[in-house]
Amino acid sequence: MPPILKRMEMIEFADDEVVPIKELVDLYTAAGWIRSASDPDQLARAVDRSTYVVTARDEHGTLIGMTRCLSDDASVMYLQEVLVHPDQDRTAIASILVQRCLTHFSHVAQKFALTDEADLPRPFYESIGFRNTAELASLNVQAFIQFDGVDEI
Repeated sequence: MPPILKRMEMIEFADDEVVPIKELVDLYTAAGWIRSASDPDQLARAVDRSTYVVTARDEHGTLIGMTRCLSDDASVMYLQEVLVHPDQDRTAIASILVQRCLTHFSHVAQKFALTDEADLPRPFYESIGFRNTAELASLNVQAFIQFDGVDEI
């Protein structure tokens, strides 16, 4: 069995697990999401108020991945975050986390994600079926955002 598959057998995925704030802060910090980790109360509130959360834990019970979604459970689902501990980068964990969300919201037509231009996101999101709206010839859509603390266009 290839090492990645053997390793994945030891990963436990859970839906809507209540995660202690210290574990959330540790994962967000390790993943480089310092802004989110800097306010533990706000982070806990954001995760708690998410519509659907999927976690991944290693064989020791350590939180090594998480994704969360916001949805009206009828017409739209927003894939808010996909985090995987850097020690687990380039494994199938992120894909499995997202696939669980997509399966959970398979009845919802509009699924979207907003991401930065880091090395991983575009190829990753394309590999799981997401497309850049600027490249959709058959669907004329535009995305608009208001993001506090960002003045430049």
